[in-house]
Amino acid sequence: MPEQRQEPRKQIGNFDYIVVGAGSAGCVLANRLSADPAVTVLLLEAGGKDDWIWFKIPIGYLYCMGNPRADWGFQTEPEPGLNGRALGYPRGKVLGGSSSINGMLYLRGQAADYDGWRQMGNSGWSWEEVLPYFLRSEDHFDGDGPHHRAGGEWRIERQRLSWEILEAFAAAAEMSGIPRSDDFNCGDNEGVGLFQVNQRRGIRWSTSTGFLKPVLGRPNLTVLTHAQAERLTFEGRRVTGLEFRHQGAPATARAEGEVILAAGAIGSPQLLELSGIGKPEVLQDHGLAVRHALPGVGENLQDHLQIRTVFKVAGTRTMNQVANSLFGKAAMGLEYLVRRSGPLTMAPSQLGAFARSDSSQATPNLEYHVQPLSLDRFGEPLHRFPAFTASVCNLRPESRGSIHIKSADHRDPPAIRPNYLATAADRRIAAESIRLTRRICAQPPLQKFQAEEIKPGRDLASDEELAKAAGDIATTIFHPVGTCKMGDDSLAVVNSRLRLHGLQGLRVVDASIMPTITSGNTNSPTIMIAEKASELIREDRRSTASASA
Repeated sequence: MPEQRQEPRKQIGNFDYIVVGAGSAGCVLANRLSADPAVTVLLLEAGGKDDWIWFKIPIGYLYCMGNPRADWGFQTEPEPGLNGRALGYPRGKVLGGSSSINGMLYLRGQAADYDGWRQMGNSGWSWEEVLPYFLRSEDHFDGDGPHHRAGGEWRIERQRLSWEILEAFAAAAEMSGIPRSDDFNCGDNEGVGLFQVNQRRGIRWSTSTGFLKPVLGRPNLTVLTHAQAERLTFEGRRVTGLEFRHQGAPATARAEGEVILAAGAIGSPQLLELSGIGKPEVLQDHGLAVRHALPGVGENLQDHLQIRTVFKVAGTRTMNQVANSLFGKAAMGLEYLVRRSGPLTMAPSQLGAFARSDSSQATPNLEYHVQPLSLDRFGEPLHRFPAFTASVCNLRPESRGSIHIKSADHRDPPAIRPNYLATAADRRIAAESIRLTRRICAQPPLQKFQAEEIKPGRDLASDEELAKAAGDIATTIFHPVGTCKMGDDSLAVVNSRLRLHGLQGLRVVDASIMPTITSGNTNSPTIMIAEKASELIREDRRSTASASA
């Protein structure tokens, strides 16, 4: 057979920096790096523009997740810890990435998380050292103070709604020994209170809105949408650029300085493996030459698994009644149009709590996401009876999973194996978290509304029964991290300056570099990582210029 001719690649040009992925990290990097007019930046996004109305109305996440216009539509492999179930694994495929479709909750995690990173040998990543990078971006409703600041690109506001059943849960949690908190972001997040959200006057505030759109007019910044990376290009041990498909056509670009992977905990390890960087046996299984052996690529996957306990109530209003009523739907729409408030501004979770599963925990190891609604599974109709959901997750799971390519074709999604509930400790904490939820719901403020356990079922009592039940009802809370971990151990992929071990001209800047998962939602920590990385990149550029002068 005659050899098939390859379509020529369009040369996009030479740039100082090529950033792969215009998500939570990529938008920050594009903003910060292009602030220097002497630097040229190319930002590539596999998805499209964030100009659909459901990217703006907060409750639009219901229409974005699982929609190919907004979501990669990944799915895990069947999980033994979930009794053979596979889960949908939403990831944003649009400008702003997952910040355009996520829950909008502003959370930093605990000081101990980052001090732990520093103790692992990652200099510069302690709480005291990363806090300035959280503050750099903030535009907080509370203004300037010891823990927050105003004027940054990342808008944070109070929620614009209230529910009687959520206040009852907060009061019940307090009676169970969990203190009240009006701010989970001061280093110690223990307590119960309303989450703060990334919104501006009832409209979602993504990284595309906050960081990218204000700088799109810069002549040194080029943004390409519908541009999916295929593989990195090399000269010896140096990464020199990228081959990709732009609107379906083959293209290439050259990086005079660095290629920066900001494609997330799924996309970044996938692109490394497609480029011949990773665990040799994985690459060889798919016919890829091993350009650089790095066994940690795609390993160390961590995620928060939420156990969705459901309680039926009486004598109070929940979203179940509102959403199942034509009048309720009309009232929601009118309130949003007139006041930009009410249920259409709802984040997926409104009330939060950080607690300890047992007295041996030095800091809270459980997070609650409490919602005034219930349903059998995400994407299905709400129940016809009034109820609330108290989702609880283990903040620091011991279980470790992986993400690896299934083929050498960039269009094929990778195999995602979170390995949930794989350790005895994770199964024990799952059982204890359900017991704590029951203790909270047995308190007078919730018994006033006759709180009755529907899921997992009050007849289940032993550790074994509760752990199995957790496997039946738990879902991801969309926090994959760790697959290109920072450090100097045998599974480390990048060093503390986020440079790839063993190669030049390549960094990874996204949630995949977290050596351990943060004790809370991961979007804003990812923005902090990008803020710090942009400074590291500028420092290294100045150092290189000085050395060559």
